[in-house]
Amino acid sequence: SKLSHRLSPDEINGRVIIVPFFNHPAFRAGRRTSPLDGGNMNRVFPGDPGGSYTEKMADYFQRHLLPMSDFVLDIHAGGKTLDFVPFAAAHLLSDKSLQEKCVAAMQAFAAPYSMMLVEMDASGMYDTAAETMGKVFVSTELGGGGSASARSNEIASTGVHNFLVHAGIKRGELVFRNSTLLDMPGADCFITCEHEGLLELCIDLGEPVARGDIVARIYDTTRSGVPPVEYPAAMDGILAQRHFPGLIACGDSLAIVAVPQ
Repeated sequence: SKLSHRLSPDEINGRVIIVPFFNHPAFRAGRRTSPLDGGNMNRVFPGDPGGSYTEKMADYFQRHLLPMSDFVLDIHAGGKTLDFVPFAAAHLLSDKSLQEKCVAAMQAFAAPYSMMLVEMDASGMYDTAAETMGKVFVSTELGGGGSASARSNEIASTGVHNFLVHAGIKRGELVFRNSTLLDMPGADCFITCEHEGLLELCIDLGEPVARGDIVARIYDTTRSGVPPVEYPAAMDGILAQRHFPGLIACGDSLAIVAVPQ
């Protein structure tokens, strides 16, 4: 890991557990799910020591790695099918004391955007496993499209430094930068595709959108002369996520609208 080479012993006040990729078979295959058992590591927690390969890995995290941790930073991007504005995120939790600690760590990460999330389906997620144990948890979405950029790499590097300083694990000063706070207040944030075809995005990431604005059009690739299906926004905000490839299928996430605070 690049991070491990940047941390000298005299900089560290505690122990850092670095996991470059949770699901190595999926990482090697360039997929969200494992080619060995079809498992999605972020949907099988708490795992099962007698289960599939992916369930066994989740069980190891659940019973061994998470109990050793006080702070958890989970760095994500949108994979091959999604692209996001670069944000760090904390969840709305019933435990408001823990939520306050998570928000403070999210703000310390200092991504260009900071997102408050309500998970529509938190079952089986690593996030839920960590938060249920009372761990300070921050997740990120730093771009997507199956790749990284110099900008996303810099955001991650600075964010990890800040997160470790905030946690009291690394000596140093926080690197401050402006971060726009975003909120996802409900189901109207999500636009799910109900058709199959060619995607025409009408609004770029980070741009403002008003309720009723056309976010995207889907063109039927099996017939000519058929008008596209238009997908309007259900609320005001900014475009925080988009489907990445040109082709899209029914059930795919088309876009997410988030509300600047």
